[in-house]
Amino acid sequence: HRKLRKQRLCYDAFMLQETALKILQTGANVFLTGEPGSGKTHTVNQYVRWLEELGIYPAVTASTGIAATHIGGYTIHSWSGIGVKRDLDLYALDKITQNERVVRRVRNTCVLIIDEVSMLSAKTLGMVEAVCREIRHKDAPFGGLQVVLVGDFFQLPPVVRWEYKEEQTLDADTFSAEGGSASGGEPATHFAFSARAWETLSPIVCYLSEQHRQEDKAFLELLSGIRRGAFTSAHNALLEKRRASSARAGMTQLYSHNADVDRINDKELANISGDVRKFVMTSGGKSALVETLKRGCLSPETLSLKIGARVMFTKNDVERKFMNGTLGIVTGFERETGYPAVKTHSGRTVIAEPVEWHVEDGGKVLARIEQIPLRLAWAITVHKSQGMSLDGAHMDLSQAFEYGQGYVALSRVRTLAGLSLAGLNGRALEVHPEVAKRDRDFKLRSASARKAFEEMPKKEHDMLKHNFVVACGGRELEMPVGRKDLTKATRARSAAAETYKKYSLSDIRQQHRNAYRPWSEEDDTELRHRYLSGEKVKTLAESLGRQAGSIRSRLVKFGLVQ
Repeated sequence: HRKLRKQRLCYDAFMLQETALKILQTGANVFLTGEPGSGKTHTVNQYVRWLEELGIYPAVTASTGIAATHIGGYTIHSWSGIGVKRDLDLYALDKITQNERVVRRVRNTCVLIIDEVSMLSAKTLGMVEAVCREIRHKDAPFGGLQVVLVGDFFQLPPVVRWEYKEEQTLDADTFSAEGGSASGGEPATHFAFSARAWETLSPIVCYLSEQHRQEDKAFLELLSGIRRGAFTSAHNALLEKRRASSARAGMTQLYSHNADVDRINDKELANISGDVRKFVMTSGGKSALVETLKRGCLSPETLSLKIGARVMFTKNDVERKFMNGTLGIVTGFERETGYPAVKTHSGRTVIAEPVEWHVEDGGKVLARIEQIPLRLAWAITVHKSQGMSLDGAHMDLSQAFEYGQGYVALSRVRTLAGLSLAGLNGRALEVHPEVAKRDRDFKLRSASARKAFEEMPKKEHDMLKHNFVVACGGRELEMPVGRKDLTKATRARSAAAETYKKYSLSDIRQQHRNAYRPWSEEDDTELRHRYLSGEKVKTLAESLGRQAGSIRSRLVKFGLVQ
């Protein structure tokens, strides 16, 4: 009976994309999960299209640059303004709320989507939540946004080092002895679901069950066995049949370590006929900080390219022409500048010009490096492959060192026939015990959500959907409503209008004329003098045209209050 109940639970836990979409359309906070290929990205794309058709434009973000590439969005670090910050004190929070672009983004958003949440640490999720709450002036989780968390915790866990590499601007305190180097020390691996922000958000779990990537039933069962911790000798025999010492021509290669990736890429470049173009990194500033920047940069100090070389962009473009992780082929070199022309997999040709990575403190650049934002990409790390779907791949997992690495690599290919395996160690097939335990809870919650929404009357669901759209300022859905329902909709519309008015920056400045403006040295001097002379925070806020929270944050920075 216990075995049958367990089988029944697993069946009931799973959810169709159609049901998950209906839940999303009510405005509920959601954790959308499922095995690789179950349609998480497809469901998100459907939801985004539905919102945009109604005039609602969600913030589409991801935990890493390459994940953001797949969904056409921002990194959550960039969107929220937290950058590479490891902690968020009152001063740092105040500085973010003075960034008008971030304020405008957060205030004008109704729906926040965060993809690949498995690679986002609990601390980072908490920082994003605090920023949203502060900027939107609401105590509700994430300032009242609908938050859609997307991902699979059986895949790669959060690592601070990876998050660091996605950013374009670095704070000096990132490199302090207390904070540790981004390239050394033990990385944090606290899962997002352990964050207090996750607990207060309390998302509905939608555990998708349909399979759209793996077309081979035996292979699908093998991958499911790894997830369940039930990898058998029969599964191992299937992998042994895919052993191969080298990759077939044109096949993407995956490795766990950068050293292997570099070796393969150098060899492939040498096999291409034609002249080599070399691009040498330039730098300036404090030598110790320059060296740290070089270690953290994905582009090499000397980048060697030829026409026909496979490459990957290593930085986010401010104009959104490419992102960290965008793949392409070098098709030529610009006549005047010599910069490489890259045709991306989407068909767009981009001239890759030098860009800068730098360390700054208080607006002053302490160190900088400049290089073409590319690296060779015949071979890529397992980390960079997350989210990809491949017809075939050659991989060596004999040096896998992290939970989920083997599972991520194997699940990139659609069939066993497309798998070429050079090596495999025991670690490659292990899943994190904390994730396995929490997965059972996710399945229980998904089963409960599925049952509740399947039993919900259509009229009730339509009204929830209608009120959500109106509250977001979208075009009203066509639906028959009675007088009582019309009154509810009118109230929702009025609430939405009041919310928009409250969140308008121009309206806030009618009350606080300098709200969200940067502080000058003269402003700081005046604030310190007047506070030390005995003036209260409320009086200072009214006189200086600032919000009381901003005044307190500056006083904390100066060490005048705790």
